[in-house]
Amino acid sequence: MTVTPSPAISPAKAWVSAFRPRTLPLALASIIAGGFLAASHGQFRGAVVGLAALTTILLQILSNLANDYGDSQNGADSVHREGPQRAVQSGAITPAQMKRGMGLFGGLSLGSGLLLLWVALGTAGAWIFVTFFVLGLSAIWAAVNYTAGSKPYGYAGLGDLSVFVFFGLVGVCGTYFLQTRTLPLGVLLPAAALGCFATAVLNVNNIRDIRSDKLAGKITIPVRLGPVHARRYHWLLLLLGFGCAVVYVALSYHSPWQWLFVLAAPLLLFNARAVWQRQDSMQLDPLLKQMALSTLVFTVLFGIGQIL
Repeated sequence: MTVTPSPAISPAKAWVSAFRPRTLPLALASIIAGGFLAASHGQFRGAVVGLAALTTILLQILSNLANDYGDSQNGADSVHREGPQRAVQSGAITPAQMKRGMGLFGGLSLGSGLLLLWVALGTAGAWIFVTFFVLGLSAIWAAVNYTAGSKPYGYAGLGDLSVFVFFGLVGVCGTYFLQTRTLPLGVLLPAAALGCFATAVLNVNNIRDIRSDKLAGKITIPVRLGPVHARRYHWLLLLLGFGCAVVYVALSYHSPWQWLFVLAAPLLLFNARAVWQRQDSMQLDPLLKQMALSTLVFTVLFGIGQIL
């Protein structure tokens, strides 16, 4: 694909745009949830949560850079794409520069993750350290190989599973465990809720890009299901996520404040209805940010409710 450089965009702005700042609140939601859950059990550790947040932000930026690079190389970022133009696609950042950026943020993610494990675990429990180190390497691999690499798993429709696991289960449960050294089964419920909501954000993105993804051979869940069933799948993700939170509170109930997260229901309902009603791809784009921010609002309300 031939690209035309965009001289109007400065290098600094091009890189900031490639970082995709609007995705960062969603990346932090699982860390915030893990912090609140630990605090509700009297075991909050600020340094651990702070380093977990830093590591997550670096991993998310790495994923965004790899997505920019991979989709450009594999043809998903083409003239047929409906969403915002990407940095490599536009020529604002060359593929070689983007690969160097990926290497930098991969190294920063690894360094931040190792510091997190040292602060959280110290020298105690070598097997726990190794387990989390392997999880960290897996997160880096997942961030890069979603759309980059010789066989990107995002092109096989496995992106939803990866997002559910890393943005939900690993993010929430990992943050909770590194503070408390325990993992009650109940924590899996809010972790699954966050996983469903994060997957819903990806689903909106993939519904928007059905046409260009199909042309590029990127067989996402919406490409497999078609536009109508992909929107039904979106409703299912939001209902399951909200339902997991309801079940968690019902099982651990001790205060009416725990239902505070219900105030986020109108935001989720708005997103579900808008995704169902809006057929034009560009009309779907604002719903990505709205869903990400709705997830963050839900997380904060849920967390505050657990500690009041």
